[in-house]
Amino acid sequence: ARDEACGMQVRREIERVTGRELAIGAVYATLDRLEAKGLLMSRRIASETPTRRVFALSRRGAAALADTRAMRERLWAGVDVRRLMTLAG
Repeated sequence: ARDEACGMQVRREIERVTGRELAIGAVYATLDRLEAKGLLMSRRIASETPTRRVFALSRRGAAALADTRAMRERLWAGVDVRRLMTLAG
């Protein structure tokens, strides 16, 4: 919901939404990979600690996110969950 977030904020939000715990190292590794692909940008800001790294979605990342969401919606549009539930019986 914010324009920028540090890794710990990203971790907390993912844990809140999914109900699953994440290792902070896994979060930073993923953030680094997304930045290397041009989907995120990061910068260092002054804080209580020497510096803090904050991340923001790039234009390319926003486009990829929109494409992924559209693809997911197209995939689910072809699935009749109620029918599948009756077949699984």
